[in-house]
Amino acid sequence: MSAGTTAPFSAFEFMIAWRYVRARRAEGGVSVMTWISLLGVALAVFALVATLAVRSGFRAEFVDTILGANPHVTVYQSLAPDAAGRLTRDISDYADMAARLAAVPGVVSAAPMVKGTVMAANGSANTGVQILGISAADLAAIPRISHPDLAMGSLDRFDEGIAIGSGVANDLGVGVGDRIKLISPTGVQTAFGTSPRVANYEVVYIFTAGRYDIDRTRIYMPFAKAQEFFNRDGTADEIEVMVTDPDRVDDLIQPLMQAGGDRTLLWTWRDSSGAFLRALTIEDNVMFVILSILVLIASMNIISGLIMLVKNKGRDIGILRTMGLTEGSVLRVFFLVGAGIGTAGTMIGVALGCLFALYIDPIFSFVNYVSGGGVWDPSIRGLYYLPAKLQPRDVLSAVALSLFLSWVVTLLPARRAARMNPVEALRYE
Repeated sequence: MSAGTTAPFSAFEFMIAWRYVRARRAEGGVSVMTWISLLGVALAVFALVATLAVRSGFRAEFVDTILGANPHVTVYQSLAPDAAGRLTRDISDYADMAARLAAVPGVVSAAPMVKGTVMAANGSANTGVQILGISAADLAAIPRISHPDLAMGSLDRFDEGIAIGSGVANDLGVGVGDRIKLISPTGVQTAFGTSPRVANYEVVYIFTAGRYDIDRTRIYMPFAKAQEFFNRDGTADEIEVMVTDPDRVDDLIQPLMQAGGDRTLLWTWRDSSGAFLRALTIEDNVMFVILSILVLIASMNIISGLIMLVKNKGRDIGILRTMGLTEGSVLRVFFLVGAGIGTAGTMIGVALGCLFALYIDPIFSFVNYVSGGGVWDPSIRGLYYLPAKLQPRDVLSAVALSLFLSWVVTLLPARRAARMNPVEALRYE
């Protein structure tokens, strides 16, 4: 076995490394430390992959509910005096303005909207709601409302009644076909002041958009009825624009401003939710760093195991060196031991993390059942469940980080074994 003819990572190096990995304590091995190191790396990688999957799933679901149930761009006007001299943002030429906005390349739809906050009541039950007046055709263009995960009734009869969120329906105890009372404080002008406006509407459609705050507060009303209810004859409050690519909404700001006219003001979905998304990004980065430290700590167990292995195998190292094994071969043998433990732990951790992400719903249901419920509060989280989404880049980043750390920490004890003097190792044998 000549040093000049020994190729790096030869078969005999793998054979010796494998024998050391599976050696029993009685043989001078460290099988217990091997299992502890393997388990530590596996659990750390599992935690990292599971956290990254939940992070990606939460962000994706949150953004999807924003883009699927809310306008990508809200177009409104600056304050200007009306015929009575009052400052108002009402849009009188909303039909022409919506047509101009819809003609901008990249715009899917432009819907005139009337908005207002009222009290909804059914018997003794009541709750505050937001009324959105919109045409049936424009409502059908809102994905999370027209095609939600769960719905009752049909939008075909939208012009005959109203569409309400499932949370509103639960608060009022109503279903499809029932009638609810809407009470607006700004109603009819009389000689004695403004009297509240009260009207009854049939519930023809109940939707679950996937966001607790939307389902619990939102009601859609036909545009003409909303104009009448809120005294907006011939005007709209704003125009809600849906675009083809919401991620590039900033590129459409200038064309939309030009199409809207001199008084046009814009409010994009990034303006309304950007702060929360930035907070999510910061939290994601912090969590990745913390879990990376956890992986590093788990990898340090490999060092302790290898140091014990080198100490116990001093005689074997001396014999191998006198037989002609080079320092490089000894280094590679012990590197293979540590790297093998780290690689095996990484693969097990990735498998567990992927299984957790794929079966998160039954796992979460079991945890919720064992804890007696209330683990996930949608009124706080906004979403109804804990989402998880496996992203290839997240899995690859976890694998790369774990392999890098476990392989790097292996080099120190492996180098110590390679530099061991065979004479010193065999002196007392």
